[in-house]
Amino acid sequence: MSMQDGKDYVYLVWKCTSNRRQYIVGQLSKNGQYEFCYCKEFKEAMENGFTPLISFAKSDIVYKSEGLFPAFSSRLPDRKRKDINKILKRYGLDKYDAYELLKRSGAKLPIDNLQFVDPILNFQESFEKIFYVAGVRHYLGCEGDNCSEAVEVIPGEKIILKTEANNKYDKYAVQIYNLREQLLGYVPRYYAQAFTKFIVENRIKAGKVLSIDKNENCDECIKAEIHILESKQ
Repeated sequence: MSMQDGKDYVYLVWKCTSNRRQYIVGQLSKNGQYEFCYCKEFKEAMENGFTPLISFAKSDIVYKSEGLFPAFSSRLPDRKRKDINKILKRYGLDKYDAYELLKRSGAKLPIDNLQFVDPILNFQESFEKIFYVAGVRHYLGCEGDNCSEAVEVIPGEKIILKTEANNKYDKYAVQIYNLREQLLGYVPRYYAQAFTKFIVENRIKAGKVLSIDKNENCDECIKAEIHILESKQ
């Protein structure tokens, strides 16, 4: 779903610490060579504290490289790590592929608020989307530091998506509930507009909790899987 015009895309997302909002600030693509440029919400992010990356100081050009840009590959685990096979397995990879690992892992670091996400670019075909539920620390009752007090979430249980049009921060906000009508969190903002469209078009076939990992940070606690039907339009 991240292919368009023969290129494979991944978005660079920055999370503002003051308003907790996620901005799509850049896009990386691959088709023989790699290209990176700032896009979409870059200017709005700048107004809220984002600064251009040192390796990509100019905001009005397209950067090109025969290999994955060092500024991005350096965010990935070293292929020589003893536990690299365990890491690859976690992200569904049989072998080390820097670009795919970047896309699937997000390449987050504790020193900044950047991550890479696999975008939804084709809105017509059927597909499944896997992502981590956003905002769980605010709705599971754990407050982000007491997992034992969290609402019970069961791997494999069905989930329901509902739009929240009156959300004052994002008109495309999509809530995620379990069948016990407990709010687990939200669809990540960078997917929210697409999922709002799918809900309106009645194309959500099924959704479930794919896995739970309370040993990770709250941003990677609940992994959800959603099946989208092909568009009839």
